[in-house]
Amino acid sequence: MSGVTGVVCAAVAGPADAAAPSHAFSDAEQQAVYRAIFERRDMRHFSGGAVADDVLQRLLSAAHHAPSVGFMQPWRFIRVRSRPLREGVHALIEQERVLTAQALGEREDEFMKLKVQGVLDAAEVLVVALPPGREQHVFGRRTLPEMDVASAACAIQNLWLAARAEGLGMGWVSIFDPQQLAALLQMPEGSKPIAVLCLGPVAAFYDQPMLQAEKWARRAPLADMVFEDHWGAPGEPGPEAG
Repeated sequence: MSGVTGVVCAAVAGPADAAAPSHAFSDAEQQAVYRAIFERRDMRHFSGGAVADDVLQRLLSAAHHAPSVGFMQPWRFIRVRSRPLREGVHALIEQERVLTAQALGEREDEFMKLKVQGVLDAAEVLVVALPPGREQHVFGRRTLPEMDVASAACAIQNLWLAARAEGLGMGWVSIFDPQQLAALLQMPEGSKPIAVLCLGPVAAFYDQPMLQAEKWARRAPLADMVFEDHWGAPGEPGPEAG
């Protein structure tokens, strides 16, 4: 049993005498859900190959079954199959990568050594975009209009977890100018790309987040993220898994 899976098992098992809710999945099903969550990685290294059409359909269906505020379903997926278009997307990412590095100041050189995308290597490239006309959806967004982005992010996470369960890697790239990418893909006015997803077979999944392995950042302790009643008041989230 791998270290990650072992941690997940311990986290899911809980007290031996705890009664499971009547609608709970079986133990094996719960383990599979938590394994996908804990072993999902933002992948940057791909090994070519292909994603079968039926698998891609399952992944997109999983994304389409994500929750959305006001049931607005603000996700659109553009499958980029043309090689020239892929190269155009790659060029936009490289352009922004240089600008991002310059904005990082003293960490510029360190950032430029990181692999930030696999657009030219992955079996599939999907651009996730918000559609025009989103202002018509007021339910749940009158004071928080950004919930369209939050809802689309849920679709991306669904796709990500389903991809991990299928044994496929996925990476979310956000280093691009959205207006330039929208123009490249001939998107209508009012739409906005929010993600370039690289998807496909990988030689292996990282045993920890790549940016953590590269010592760029580390996962913060869960205890630092959970408050009780008021901001900053320590909460009790229970034992942390990984």
